[in-house]
Amino acid sequence: MKLIHLGDLHLGKRVNEFSMLKDQEFILLRIISVIEDEQPDGILLAGDIYDKAVPSAEAVALFDWFLVKLSRMNQTVFIISGNHDSAERIAFGGQLMESSQVYVSPIFKGHTKSVSLKKGKIEVRIFLLPFVKPAQVRHYLDESVTDYNQAMEACIREMQVNPEEINILVTHQFVTGATRCESEELSVGGTDNVDFETFAPFDYVALGHLHGPQHIGRETIRYAGSPLKYSFSERNQVKSVTVVEINGKDRIQIRQVPLTARHDLREIRGTYAELTLRDNYIGTETEDYLRIILTDENDVPDALAKLRVIYPNLMRLEYDNTRTRTNSVLMVDEEAQKKSELDLLDELYETQNGMHLSEAQRKYAESVFERIREGEA
Repeated sequence: MKLIHLGDLHLGKRVNEFSMLKDQEFILLRIISVIEDEQPDGILLAGDIYDKAVPSAEAVALFDWFLVKLSRMNQTVFIISGNHDSAERIAFGGQLMESSQVYVSPIFKGHTKSVSLKKGKIEVRIFLLPFVKPAQVRHYLDESVTDYNQAMEACIREMQVNPEEINILVTHQFVTGATRCESEELSVGGTDNVDFETFAPFDYVALGHLHGPQHIGRETIRYAGSPLKYSFSERNQVKSVTVVEINGKDRIQIRQVPLTARHDLREIRGTYAELTLRDNYIGTETEDYLRIILTDENDVPDALAKLRVIYPNLMRLEYDNTRTRTNSVLMVDEEAQKKSELDLLDELYETQNGMHLSEAQRKYAESVFERIREGEA
C-alpha cells in the first residue's frame, strides 16, 4: 500500500503582502503530477488547509478544484483541520463527501474518526485527529488535562488502538524536538509540546503544523512540511511530497519526492552597484521572491522601488553595514525559549521594578495565560 502525506497548504496565504495563490495553484499541479506518477492508494492531508479560519473565496475555490481533481483520479483522501483552519468549515459536508472517497475529521467532541483502508492483504486503520486544545479534551474526555501532551494521551486512550492492526494517525501538533520556522505560530515556553513517545501505538504518524520536512524520534513520526516556502527561514529547505509505502506492520518505507516552485524564495546580498550591474543579474531568476541585503555603508535613496525594477518580487530590503551591526538588537536566546510565559513575565517585571511578582499577581497572570492558550481571551 502506498500513501502520499501532505500538510500545511496554507491556501490563501500572503507572504510579506505578496499573494501566494498563483504559486499555490502551480504547486498543487506539481503535486497532482507526482500523484499521477506514484499512483498511491490514499492521500493524507494533515491540516492547515487554509491560512485563515475564514479563508478567501479564491482559496476555497482552489481547494475545491484540488479535491475534485483528486476524486476524478479515484483517489481516497483523508483530511483534518489544523490550528489555522476553522474545524467547522473543514468538517462541513464531510458525510456527503464520503461517497466520493473524501474523509474529513469532524469537529472534535471526544471521539476520533477512523477509517479502514485495504489493498490486497494490507489493511490499515487511519485515525483522523484534528488540531485540539487541552480545553476541548478536558471538556469531553478528562477533567485532569492541563497541557497538550496530556490532551494527546487522553485522545489516544479513547481511540482504543488495536496493536494487531497497522495503525496510522493523522494529526496536527508540535512534537518536542522538532525544528520550527518563522512562518509558524510559536508559543512561549513550549506549552504546546507533545512528546513523540505518546505516539507509540501508531505505526505511522502523519503530522502537520511545522513547515520543514522532518522526522521526530523515529522515521515513522513525520512532518511532510509545507509544499512552498513561506518565510526566509525556509529558504534552504527542499520542499517535497512524502511517500509512505507499507508492506507490513514492521515494513514501512519512506521517501521524499522534491517539488519545484513557480518562484523560489531566496536571499541575495551585495552593494547596490553590484546588484544593479546588468552582467550580474542577466541570466539569473530575477522574478524569485527575494530578501535583498545591501552592504552599502550609506542608505541608497528609494532603493526598494529602484531594485524592484530589476527584481519585481523583492519582498524585503535590509542593510548589513557598520551602522546596523553596532545597533543593539534584542535577542531571545535558547534558554528563554525553554521558560514558561510566567517565568518570562516575572523576569521582565523584576527588571522593570526591582522585585518579583507577588503571589496574587502570579495567579492572575497564570489565569490570563490559560485563557489565551485556550482561545478564550
